Amino acid sequence: MAGHVQDRWYKTETGADGKSRRVKTDRYGKGSRYRARYIGPDGTEQSKSFPDKQKRLAEKWLSNIETDMARGTYVDPRAARITFRSYAAKWLKGQTSELSSQIEIERRLRLHAFPLIGSRPLDSFRPQHIRELLGALESSSISNSYARNIYSDVRSVLSAAVDDGLLPRNPCAVKSVRPPAGEPRRVVPWSAEQVRAVRAALPARYRAMADVGAGCGLRQGEIVGLAEDAVDFEVGVLRVVRQVKLIRGKAVFAPPKCDKERDVPLPTYVADSLREHMDACKPVEVTLPWRKPDGPLVTARLLFTNQANGVVWRSNFNIQEWKPAIAAAGLIPVPEKGKPYAAAREHGMHALRHFYASLLLDAGENIKAVSQYLGHADPALTLRVYAHLMPSSQERTRKAVDGLFLPAPRASDGPETAQ
Repeated sequence: MAGHVQDRWYKTETGADGKSRRVKTDRYGKGSRYRARYIGPDGTEQSKSFPDKQKRLAEKWLSNIETDMARGTYVDPRAARITFRSYAAKWLKGQTSELSSQIEIERRLRLHAFPLIGSRPLDSFRPQHIRELLGALESSSISNSYARNIYSDVRSVLSAAVDDGLLPRNPCAVKSVRPPAGEPRRVVPWSAEQVRAVRAALPARYRAMADVGAGCGLRQGEIVGLAEDAVDFEVGVLRVVRQVKLIRGKAVFAPPKCDKERDVPLPTYVADSLREHMDACKPVEVTLPWRKPDGPLVTARLLFTNQANGVVWRSNFNIQEWKPAIAAAGLIPVPEKGKPYAAAREHGMHALRHFYASLLLDAGENIKAVSQYLGHADPALTLRVYAHLMPSSQERTRKAVDGLFLPAPRASDGPETAQ
């Protein structure tokens, strides 16, 4: 057995006759009687107190400690007393993901997880506590997809705690803990008429942005970050190498999502639109930090800028330019005077990207190429989002089988002889 159990109420003394005997200590009858003690893997002494008549329980606890050490599942009791909030803060500091992603994770934990489980010590976590968290999230007003993100953040923190030896296992990993169900939403792409209507309703300096979104599938931040050197008119390629992001209210240049630079075919229509735009609104040299607000400065000649020749701020553009355009196109109602426009998440600028994907799939482009042009992490993601837009294979299957087994139709003998 690892360590030993100390009886605080008695001690052993040697009498005048040289014999050992047990005598009461000054602590007799006060506080917990037994203290189980052992030396941890790091060389420090650990202990736990037990009341009177629970010596066997203390011995069992030590036996379990010994078993955990042998299996490699030992957890330092003192280290595991750290709260979820404190450990999550340390975990966040060690993340190597994009700063914007770290900020979003911190926000979700701070607003939704910390109020419910932030003060709970790591060693006290049980599956019940995760089920209670999920129940609270489900009864709140947040969407299922957002609740899934919160759950994923909590699970990641607790997985790291297991890796760091602060938890024997992740309470999220049991069958009784079920993450929030997904919200399957089928993308309904705009029609070509709707795309044209929105484009026509935009101010002239922003119309080519709609052409790049609908004709090349770029994300909004990638369109805003599109520079002169990214357009190769001779080869017919648009090189997506940067985007503009907002981090803590400051604009920065950053690589495209997932750090996936890509080349996208530049259709003649989009090329002509960009030429016309560049004649009317010359590219503007803009300098921004790279990746984070205190990052190194990078300069690019941006194709799209606001009326002050500065970066197009997404929030301002969406409210002042985009929503009036989609309202004019009949996609959302025109608000009463002095009232804000209605929320229109499905009709954001990302709708142009959905239109682009649907256009390629309808034309028979393979899913791998569509995924590459969209800059998705892998073709599986593209399939999950757009599989329902792919042309049906049922008619092709019927024709293939019928062509093999049905007799060929009789050929015409030509026009009948006139009577």
